[in-house]
Amino acid sequence: MKTTRSGRAAFTGFLLLDLVVPLASYYVLRTLGAAIWTALLAGAALPMLRLGASLLRQRRVSRTSLFSLALITVGTAVGLMTADARLLMARESYLTGVVGGWFLLSLLWPRPLVFTGTVGFMPQPAAEAWHRSWEISETFRGAMRGMTWGFGLAFLVDAAARVVMSYTLPLDLVPVASVVLLAIMLTIVVQMGKAWGRSRMRHLTEAPR
Repeated sequence: MKTTRSGRAAFTGFLLLDLVVPLASYYVLRTLGAAIWTALLAGAALPMLRLGASLLRQRRVSRTSLFSLALITVGTAVGLMTADARLLMARESYLTGVVGGWFLLSLLWPRPLVFTGTVGFMPQPAAEAWHRSWEISETFRGAMRGMTWGFGLAFLVDAAARVVMSYTLPLDLVPVASVVLLAIMLTIVVQMGKAWGRSRMRHLTEAPR
């Protein structure tokens, strides 16, 4: 029970610090009269600080953390080079597009990004169980690869949708609409991946021997 809570706590902390807090800070700053440019860049700084502090604390650089930090840094640099609010909103689409491509590219690695990224949030016993499942279960490996495909395609669709939203919706509606879209798409991918994995496992156990 304790290890389950710690894994959930790590993931919950990630969601709060990388999604909820930046979104909330944007609207707080806008309410206080800050310009869109200022509010967006201030929100982007929070995940960057979290990742930087995590890298210093752990004294090691995982592939996922380094990639995330690079994305945020590039996005902030792009923001500093433009005063166009709609282009600044649309910059998120370029980042999620790169993330989608990164997921799909990871299918060429020994273990795909859904596996390596998820294990990073797990307590050690659960992570070790996943590593064992990867070694012995073709169904588990197939589920990880299938979910990686799903996440990759979802992020690419998200990138296209963000461009459309950035240039058609009222500017202050774009950040919350983007977060809601991403949350819905990721939930769909996760649930479909779980259902597919359960279906495969049930098929294997019911197959005649």
